[in-house]
Amino acid sequence: MYLFIFSVLLLLFNYINSKKIFDDSNVRVANSKEQVVKYRDSILTLKDEIHNLSQFSFDYNDHSYDYFLKQGYDVEQLMTTVKDALYAQNEYKGEQHPLVPYVSTTGRKILINSIRVLNHKWIIADFTDGQLWGEMLVVYSLNDEGELNFRVSESLLNPL
Repeated sequence: MYLFIFSVLLLLFNYINSKKIFDDSNVRVANSKEQVVKYRDSILTLKDEIHNLSQFSFDYNDHSYDYFLKQGYDVEQLMTTVKDALYAQNEYKGEQHPLVPYVSTTGRKILINSIRVLNHKWIIADFTDGQLWGEMLVVYSLNDEGELNFRVSESLLNPL
């Protein structure tokens, strides 16, 4: 008789425990599905942002890529050379940066921080002296000897 009661109590305990585990797993699955939907929406949003940001980038501009390819350049090497040449402008003597049309008011050197090659003619760059900062649109070209020439088309100095 005691064995029967003990068996029933054991079965009842197992049933209740299994039901709690099953209900908890159903809640977890439902939460996981909601998270998957949220992540999927986030991924789609990020893909749209990447597409919008890459619209003005040399890396995704086939026309600009083909422009240099038709002229016989190794495009990846050329883009590295263009970026290095622009950053090399930061190594100047004196007070005036060779490209930045503003003079530092803090006594520090104005340096080009980052650049983005937009296409086969234009680069956008930002510069700062630590306190003042701005942006400029640089036109670049290659002459017949393959030398790079830079010319600032537009620039702005942001207010403090």
